[in-house]
Amino acid sequence: MKLFPQAKRLVLIARVMIRYGLDELLLSVPSLHSVRFVYKLMPWKWAKREIPEPAIGIRSALEDLGPVFVKFGQVLSTRRDMLPEEYANELAKLQDKVPPFPSDQAIAIIEESLEQPVDDVFKRFDREPLAAASIAQVYSASLHNGQEVIVKVVRPEIENVIQQDINLMYLMAKLLSRLSHTGKRLRPVEVVAEYEKTIFDELDLQREAANANQLRRNFEDSPDLYIPKIYWDHCRPNVMVMERIYGITGGDIAALKAAGTDMKILAERGVDIFFTQVFKHNFFHADMHPGNVFVDITNPKDPSYISVDFGIVGSLSLLDQRYLAENLHAFFNRDYKRVAEVHIESGWVPPETSVVEFEAAIRTVCEPIFQLTFKDISYGKLLLRLFQTAQRFDMEVQPQLVLLQKTLLNIEGMGRDVYPDLDLWVTAKPFIERWMDEQVGFRSLVNGAMKNFPKFVEQLPAMPVTVNELITQMHSEYRQKSSVDHQHALQLQQTVQRSNQRVVSSIVGSALLIAGVVNNGLNQGTDLGFLSLMLGGSGLGILLFALLRK
Repeated sequence: MKLFPQAKRLVLIARVMIRYGLDELLLSVPSLHSVRFVYKLMPWKWAKREIPEPAIGIRSALEDLGPVFVKFGQVLSTRRDMLPEEYANELAKLQDKVPPFPSDQAIAIIEESLEQPVDDVFKRFDREPLAAASIAQVYSASLHNGQEVIVKVVRPEIENVIQQDINLMYLMAKLLSRLSHTGKRLRPVEVVAEYEKTIFDELDLQREAANANQLRRNFEDSPDLYIPKIYWDHCRPNVMVMERIYGITGGDIAALKAAGTDMKILAERGVDIFFTQVFKHNFFHADMHPGNVFVDITNPKDPSYISVDFGIVGSLSLLDQRYLAENLHAFFNRDYKRVAEVHIESGWVPPETSVVEFEAAIRTVCEPIFQLTFKDISYGKLLLRLFQTAQRFDMEVQPQLVLLQKTLLNIEGMGRDVYPDLDLWVTAKPFIERWMDEQVGFRSLVNGAMKNFPKFVEQLPAMPVTVNELITQMHSEYRQKSSVDHQHALQLQQTVQRSNQRVVSSIVGSALLIAGVVNNGLNQGTDLGFLSLMLGGSGLGILLFALLRK
């Protein structure tokens, strides 16, 4: 019985593929050339058909196959490292708009999840949905304290529908991998696996609420971005209640201009928000298309953003951050050798990769771009070109960077719609340089010292005992070697004495250096700054003396 729905769905998929001429695209695979003559005898081949361009046909087919396939196409459109540009651009047009499901079902889900009647939970609950998407439906309501909220409800039985369609996607992905070398290179099974994780994460509204809460904390009191409040008492895996916000959608440029919005400030703040999330918070909203971004124009000369829909977020490891920062920094200094070296150091391309060949390939791609003015350079596309070039040298696809690239393209595209003369690099450069300083410069040394100072203080009382044990051990070894001649014994004794002096000097020097750093951090800008310099300088001098002493 379980096979019947799957077979029925496969027949529907086959009919849709034939309708848009995708059967011809499939039969262009070399492995299927031998059956083309049989296929041409099929009844639907007798009549002449108007077949759209392949990219348009794929988009239309996904729309006909329903919300799960639409969402898959949207995710696939972000994989510009794998798809030709015309396909990625066409898939990006997919709209996640589906007919709403009955409100009585939504109310039943809310009441079952919250274990209360809707009228007990809300002072007002509008029975007509505010919006409907493939995963969830949104309603307007108000709490008994008067707070306006939106109520997000996951579609009933959607998990089973998604699982059935994903199983079919796996089947098609495996066939594609086996039928052609190109299909295998595109790694379709891994793409479906990535999509499966993404879409099931989006089904958990408590996860989305937690993402929203984290972003809200990160941007608390920020003049650039506002994140709506989550009402945790009314949140469950399939129901989420969040503060309702009001503003103009980020894509409505005409309305923003009509309101007298300062478009330059708005565009720059969008870039600030992105780089703050990536390089300061290391937690970024990864679905910032215009439909998920609103603009607060209470003061049009000082506009700010409001963000919604937190189902997809991303973060980077320290290595990923450093890779990205160093690459961008090297790119804009046209230091292609350093770009190649960073790729190899990160381990994303094989260690045997020739730096010279890799550098030449990167230069070939990037030099034409740098003939443009800075404001005309697309940094999202620059990053994409980097990934595509690296793939020729067997670079593995990095899903977290694909998310980042997608977000950068969204932010950059929206920013240039708002203010066409936006120069992303002018805004990005201070973030990247500061991050580099914090991670590998003097600021990194200071931050590391302040971070580890409590641990050092905690271990300080035990240091004399540790030093004493070390000296005892060394003396014990000395006694065990009493059979050596007198000259060797004197040399060993002198070595022990020098070691003891180095240990003591190192402890004193380290303590003074850390004390200077901490004092500077606590009393920055005061008259005690000179004391920090004396303590730190003395400590550094003693430490260097101890380390260099023979």
